[in-house]
Amino acid sequence: MTKVLISGASIAGPTLAYWLDRHGFEVTLVERASGFRPGGQAIDVRGTALRVAERMGVLDEIRAHATNLRGMSIVDGDGNELHRSEEHTLSGGPLDSPDVEVLRDDLSDIIVKAAGDRIEYVFGDSIATLEDGPDGIHVTFEKADPRTFDLVVGADGVHSTTRRLVFGADAGYVPLRAAAMAVWTMPNVLGLDRWQIGHFSDASGTAGAMVMTVRDNTELRAYAMFGNEGRPLPRDVEEQKRMLADGLAGAAWEVPRLLEHMWEAADFHFDALAQVHLDRWSRGRVVLLGDAGYCGSPASGQGTSMAMVGAYVLAGELKAAAGDHGKAFAAYEDELRDWVRANQAFALRGLPDEDADAADLIAETANGIDDDFAAMTNAYVLKDY
Repeated sequence: MTKVLISGASIAGPTLAYWLDRHGFEVTLVERASGFRPGGQAIDVRGTALRVAERMGVLDEIRAHATNLRGMSIVDGDGNELHRSEEHTLSGGPLDSPDVEVLRDDLSDIIVKAAGDRIEYVFGDSIATLEDGPDGIHVTFEKADPRTFDLVVGADGVHSTTRRLVFGADAGYVPLRAAAMAVWTMPNVLGLDRWQIGHFSDASGTAGAMVMTVRDNTELRAYAMFGNEGRPLPRDVEEQKRMLADGLAGAAWEVPRLLEHMWEAADFHFDALAQVHLDRWSRGRVVLLGDAGYCGSPASGQGTSMAMVGAYVLAGELKAAAGDHGKAFAAYEDELRDWVRANQAFALRGLPDEDADAADLIAETANGIDDDFAAMTNAYVLKDY
């Protein structure tokens, strides 16, 4: 039985664990956090990823946890409505699409439960070193005793420790523009009913905020973004909050009120808009999955779908190759690289033009996610493994 260590327990890692377990592999998953992480933004299961969810038997439950928004508004600094739609939203696109917008922690919980109790989870720890050998890969951890595995998968996000250890510091990391974005949970102080509101402080869309109701209108997910001018982002959460507050100082609409609740948020997440571009996704017995290997950034709207499809294909190719990792990793890349590149390219197309005026930005938002994007999300056809 091939022993596989997966680093990262958000979406990509548990999805891969599900499929590897079904294909007869022995799976251990290590996660730096003390448990499954709460919070996170609303994410989308689109196109081919819907068929992965269907094959996992979780699509109906994912739909049952959908955000179910009725529409969205864009407002000016005084709260006056500049644009309104009951056909699409900023975060999820067309409301009549088969795609599903769901909270990241809800989706993770659904997938983990589906994976079952044969998966070994190691929380509060992370990989320290990797030593690849002819008969396995020796892994030391920050806390746990060393162990040897047949394969290691880095599914640990855009700032992947696994990628750093194998490919070098900042390998493949490409900031998209000088902007940082945050998301957190807060009470529904605006009294919204399955609705989303966005406010842009400047015409280019690099500063502003958005809120949307979740969990039967009992909560808001608040998003905020500001032009960061390339400054390094702090790792300490309190410093991140101060940086965001400073970056949005003087912002209008309800932004000051949102920031008041930010200080108490336990699930605050903050990062730059960035992608990951690598010439290859594997080296030796180590392979990267999802954002760790080919992050599209939140601007792509496809991070979750690429993670789920990638997990399905990686597990399937390992099964097809009877555990021959060299053959499987090459096939995994051959299958997905063109589709991944197309998704990443759409992220760049989706960024607002820095020279756009407010009217152009609102018109662009009103167009929602176009037919080209929908075609791309469905462009990869799943193989049967």
